[in-house]
Amino acid sequence: MKYFSVTLCAASVRISALTPWRFVLVAVSLCVTAASVLLADDYKPQVAAASREAELALEGFVLPEGMKGALLAAEPLLANPVAFSVTNDGRVYVCETFRQEAGVEDNRSHMNWLNNDLRLESVEERLAMFKRFLGDDVQKYATQHDRIRLLRDTDGDGTLETSTVFADGFNDILDGTGAGVIEVNGDVFYTCIPKLWKLTDTDHDGVADQRDALHHGYGVRVAFRGHDLHGLVLGPDGRLYFSLGDRGYNVITKEGVRLKRPDCGAVFRCDPDGSNLEVFAYGLRNPQELAFDDYGNLFTVDNNSDSGDQARLVYVVQDSDTGWRMYYQYLNDRGP
Repeated sequence: MKYFSVTLCAASVRISALTPWRFVLVAVSLCVTAASVLLADDYKPQVAAASREAELALEGFVLPEGMKGALLAAEPLLANPVAFSVTNDGRVYVCETFRQEAGVEDNRSHMNWLNNDLRLESVEERLAMFKRFLGDDVQKYATQHDRIRLLRDTDGDGTLETSTVFADGFNDILDGTGAGVIEVNGDVFYTCIPKLWKLTDTDHDGVADQRDALHHGYGVRVAFRGHDLHGLVLGPDGRLYFSLGDRGYNVITKEGVRLKRPDCGAVFRCDPDGSNLEVFAYGLRNPQELAFDDYGNLFTVDNNSDSGDQARLVYVVQDSDTGWRMYYQYLNDRGP
C-alpha cells in the first residue's frame, strides 16, 4: 500500500504540484493531547486554539485506491506552515510565518507605493521606501518573526508529538517570508528574504546555535505576497538549488560578482558553503518548488498572472529567459 502523511494546522493549504504525496502538508487544525511544545526565547506568537477541524477535513478526503492518509501533527505543535522538509531519519522542519501584513506586504494593499516599488533596485532602497512612507511606524515591521520549527516522532508511533523551535528571530524590517528549508549533511538551509541562511545545531539540542547568512539581496521589491525565496532542493550535482518570485534580486556573490535583475523571478544554484552562486534561469514570475527527474532535468510550477491565464509546469533550461518581467503585472491585458 502506498502511504502519504498529512500534517494539519490552521491557515492556508499549500501543496506543490511537484511535492511527493508522502510529504504532503494540509493546513487545518486538530486537537492534540499528549504533546510537548517547547518555545525558544521569549517570542510567543498567537497560535490558534486546537480543534477538530483536521479530523473533520481528513474524513472528507477522497484518495486514490491504494493510498492512505494519516495525521502527523497539528496545532499547537505548529502554526502557519509555508514549507517543510523531511530528513532521512524522519524529523520534519517546518517554516512558520507570523509576518504577514506585519512586514511582509503586498503592493496591491499599498497602491501609493506602486510607482516607487517599480523603481527599486536593491533591498536597501526598499528599506528606505518603507521608512519614507511609514515613518516611525516602520518599527512595527520588526515585531513579528518568521521561524523554523522542528517536529519529531520520539516514540515510533508514526505521530510527530514533540515540537521545538529550531530557529527564530527572523524579524528584521526586510525579512520574510521564510519559505524554504532543507537539511544537508547536518546543516539546515533556510530561504528567508533577503537572505539565504545556513543554520547549525552544534550541540544537538534541537535548537540552532550558529547561523550564517550566505547571501543577501533577494526580494528587491514588495510586489505580490507569496513571491518569495523558496524551493530549496539538493541537485544531482551536490549543489543547492532554490527559486525566487519576481520580487527580484541584487546580490553580490562571495566571489564579488553582482547578480542583478530587480524585475523578475529566477532559479539559483550554489555550493553548500554559499560559494559559486549563479543564476540557473530567469524570467520567471513565481516559480515554486523545484524537482529533478531521474535524468537530472529540472522542473518547476510557475504561478499564473491573475488574469485568467493558467499556471505553468516549466522545464527549467539552464541559462534560459522565460520572458516574464514584473512590470507586465500592471498591464490591463497580459496576453494568453
